[in-house]
Amino acid sequence: MNTTSPSFPAFLVKDPNNFTLSDCPTQIELFKSKSDAKDRIKDNAKAIAPLAHRLYGEAKRSVIILLQGMDTSGKDGTTSALFSRTPPLNIRVASFKAPSKTELSQDYLWRVHQVCPAKGQITVFNRSHYEDVLVVKVREFAPAENIEQRYTQINNFEKHLVENGTSILKFMLHISPKTQEGRLRDRLINPNKRWKFNPGDLEDRKLWPQFMDAYETMVRRTSTDHAPWHIIPSDHRATRGAIITQIVREHLEAMNPSYPETQFRPDSYSDTDFKIVNKP
Repeated sequence: MNTTSPSFPAFLVKDPNNFTLSDCPTQIELFKSKSDAKDRIKDNAKAIAPLAHRLYGEAKRSVIILLQGMDTSGKDGTTSALFSRTPPLNIRVASFKAPSKTELSQDYLWRVHQVCPAKGQITVFNRSHYEDVLVVKVREFAPAENIEQRYTQINNFEKHLVENGTSILKFMLHISPKTQEGRLRDRLINPNKRWKFNPGDLEDRKLWPQFMDAYETMVRRTSTDHAPWHIIPSDHRATRGAIITQIVREHLEAMNPSYPETQFRPDSYSDTDFKIVNKP
């Protein structure tokens, strides 16, 4: 793994041809305490809010924040951490569950293009088009030759988006099977989380090695210069949130969106222009 920021490791995949998922940790010690990590999340969320608003006002570019990971890896929690201080004016979340009949009647990228952000918008992909080279591959829902074609198709699709003004930040939320087991058990124990439990998640656990192989191939084949992958240690929620909020914050700061100039100035209007005229 490589670092790109002098202040924080970015966990960016820079050499996908030699990428090995087993070399990537699922947990890492970056902070003195959980409280320190949470403070970093709060600071980043506070900084993200005005940047997101400036992006909305500028209305020239857009951002996709793509969260991909095994069940319980923290996609919802990451979204909350990112935008806890941001009004939902230009923030959208697109969740990709099993495709509907209508979606199945189209090509697999059709439903993704429907929810890509307009200019000035930020869209979080909770899962994504990568399901079509992960669960579809592992479960053999499509022929192997079709899946093989999808890596290039996805790269071309993402390049098209980038060339038309959409930044794509891709995060694999990397957890250990032990951590997932604890979180799945917690869903059954906690009445407020029980609604999230899906017996199908246990079936996917039985295929953990196959899923990890599919993730490794996904990163090798689709971590590109225009849309690279970040592999985020996600066993610890606060650390995961601190890492991702920092990367998104730095990306928005580098974009440096600005409000558009207008012809309107304070001296263009008199007090009379602001008065309410009462009709007799």
